[in-house]
Amino acid sequence: MASTSTPLTLPVLPLDDEVVLPGMVVPLDLNDADVRAAVEAAQAAARSEPGKPKVLLVPRIDGTYASTGVLGTVEQVGRLADGDPGALIRGRSRVKIGAGTTGPGAALWVEGTTVDQTVPDPLPGHASELVKEYKALATAWLRKRGAWQVVDRVQAIDDVSALADNSGYSPFLTTEQKVELLETADPVARLKLATQQLRDHLAEQDVAETIAKDVQEGVDKQQREFLLRRQLEAVRKELRELNGEQEGEESDDYRARVEAADLPEKVREAALKEVDKLERSSDQSPEGSWIRTWLDTVLELPWNERTEDAYDIQGAKAILDAEHAGLEDVKERITEYLAVRKRRNDRGLGVVGGRRGGAVLALVGPPGVGKTSLGESVAHAMGRKFVRVALGGVRDEAEIRGHRRTYVGALPGRIVRAVKEAGSMNPVVLLDEIDKVGSDFRGDPAAALLEVLDPAQNHTFRDHYLEVELDLSDVVFLATANVLEAIPEALLDRMELVRLDGYTEDEKIVIARDHLLPRQLERAGLAKDEVVIDESALRKLAGEYTREAGVRTLERSVARLLRKVAAQHELGERELPFTVTDEELRGLIGRPHHVPESAQDPAERRTAVPGVATGLAVTGAGGDVLFVEASLADPETGAAGLTLTGQLGDVMKESAQIALSFLRSHGAELELPVGDLKDRGVHIHFPAGAVPKDGPSAGVTMTTALASLLSGRLVRTDVAMTGEVSLTGRVLPIGGVKQKLLAAHRAGVTTVIIPKRNEADLDDVPAEVLDKLDVHAVTDVRQVLELALSPAVNGAAPEVPVAA
Repeated sequence: MASTSTPLTLPVLPLDDEVVLPGMVVPLDLNDADVRAAVEAAQAAARSEPGKPKVLLVPRIDGTYASTGVLGTVEQVGRLADGDPGALIRGRSRVKIGAGTTGPGAALWVEGTTVDQTVPDPLPGHASELVKEYKALATAWLRKRGAWQVVDRVQAIDDVSALADNSGYSPFLTTEQKVELLETADPVARLKLATQQLRDHLAEQDVAETIAKDVQEGVDKQQREFLLRRQLEAVRKELRELNGEQEGEESDDYRARVEAADLPEKVREAALKEVDKLERSSDQSPEGSWIRTWLDTVLELPWNERTEDAYDIQGAKAILDAEHAGLEDVKERITEYLAVRKRRNDRGLGVVGGRRGGAVLALVGPPGVGKTSLGESVAHAMGRKFVRVALGGVRDEAEIRGHRRTYVGALPGRIVRAVKEAGSMNPVVLLDEIDKVGSDFRGDPAAALLEVLDPAQNHTFRDHYLEVELDLSDVVFLATANVLEAIPEALLDRMELVRLDGYTEDEKIVIARDHLLPRQLERAGLAKDEVVIDESALRKLAGEYTREAGVRTLERSVARLLRKVAAQHELGERELPFTVTDEELRGLIGRPHHVPESAQDPAERRTAVPGVATGLAVTGAGGDVLFVEASLADPETGAAGLTLTGQLGDVMKESAQIALSFLRSHGAELELPVGDLKDRGVHIHFPAGAVPKDGPSAGVTMTTALASLLSGRLVRTDVAMTGEVSLTGRVLPIGGVKQKLLAAHRAGVTTVIIPKRNEADLDDVPAEVLDKLDVHAVTDVRQVLELALSPAVNGAAPEVPVAA
């Protein structure tokens, strides 16, 4: 690539923030003093030299001259299109600026050297490809701008240097980019630079066009939706006018609905803020949908709706007695609550310290004793609305407190939904199966219930969805549970505990006669006088066909009995009316499943051999009878030590160790052959091995069983016992006395041994049960052995059973 240079002396024509490249023709305003001085100096110099006047076009950026300029010839001097004097100047070649010099006129003169490099012909391969690319890019850009007449001129340029300098006309190039082109002497490098600049601009233009297209499509969609919604509103308005409706009936006018609603002041302020947000949001905004749902929920809540309590105390008590037999503790608590409410109301003390007189009761008892149905009876007696909230299996804290509104599909919690469903702020809410609430990574619902069930806090309950205070102090909460230990202690502390320990046999007969039988007669399609179940049959059903704390199995037995009679009548095997007696039961529903020990043959009873004692326990289904079996291993085949079976817990295993230690240390005193305990293995077994068992209350039972085994004296069949035993032989108190005595009564036991310190618990046991039981309160295990063990036959102990 060859280059030529020629020394020149030229007047400087400065270009402020402008660049002229060789080949460009530009008009310049002569009103500018620097331009006029340079042109006049060039004209003066041209008088003594042939050719057109010459000037040096130099970019001046922020007062600083570039190092390279362009030799320009003054083609014409005249007037511009606006009438001002001007000169038309054509750029010829690059000039490397040297030192300043003197010359005619007021212009600045400098010395310079032309810089022209020629490209060999033919062009090298890479230069040829570069020319094609630049022409293609330039053509694409010119076509987008509609400059079709310029396309042909660009295509006709074959010189690499002229093609690169042609980009000086590009309006998208900055002054710095044009100066860079001017100072790049190599034509191929200059064309490469111009090509890159044009390529970058086209890429930016494509992105801008894409964004503009997307924006325009979005705007068009919004305008279309806006127009359609306005048309829809106009159509609805016309329809309302045709139907004679008032415009105020439109449900979407949330501001009018909020102002017309009877809301508490803070709730009204929060609702109006949400209405303001709704009015500012666009129709297609998802936030608008959330706000509408929230406003609908707030407006549907009965903020100031309350039902009038029925202050007829006698009438309420009569309703409870008519709908539920037994359950005296619960009835008394509800009667007390109503009496206090009546007195507070009479004295104008309905609201004290912002709180009303609500109640929180925990009904704990085995299944089938009427905990759930009691809630409806309480609401009926008080004249309130009733709502049941099932908590069994709930593991998400948001089910109680609600979801945050930011979540899709957010809903208020079950408590708020219960109040909304009731339609009043003072319903009776039954929290069913509160002991079945679980916890996992979504939180602990039982912990969320702490505020709900705290009478000191629930007047300002705040649901996560509503985020406004909700007064729950006037709500009567009834929580039901089967297992007391499964309720968290902090939650139990906020509730008043009422135990439902099961029904006596007499109460079951009354419930079956007055409640279960009429309901099952209707379900079986039988009239009241078509089938009559005798009281003796009901007693046998309750005593021998079912053994439970509640009455669910009893109701199923009555239903099965009535279905059998109805089927026999339809088959023509039995005439109606028909009276069912206790003799008819076996032929209708089979043999009894639970025959009391006292009714069995003496040889078939469990306590017919030494080493078996009858204990009492409390299970999730109420009280139950528990048998303990003990045996000694053969000294030649069995290893010494204690073996326990029956799926026992740690506490019960420790009780067995204590019983064994007591007999080893006090065996001589009790006249027992304690030497067998040292040399032979002892095995204690609790039947029903698939059922887990734990607790200290079987201590006296295990001691009695071991004493019976060693002495050979049988344990009395009619005796059952409960109590914890210490190493010194003291009988310590236990829990669940009422349930255990009811279980003993159901099992046909007549004598019960309990710890002396549990005598106070006998006040909770129904009188009819106590009348049929001989209860002995003892303080020492020696008293237990005297009462429970039968006398030795002829003064000699029978042979001790040996475990194989």
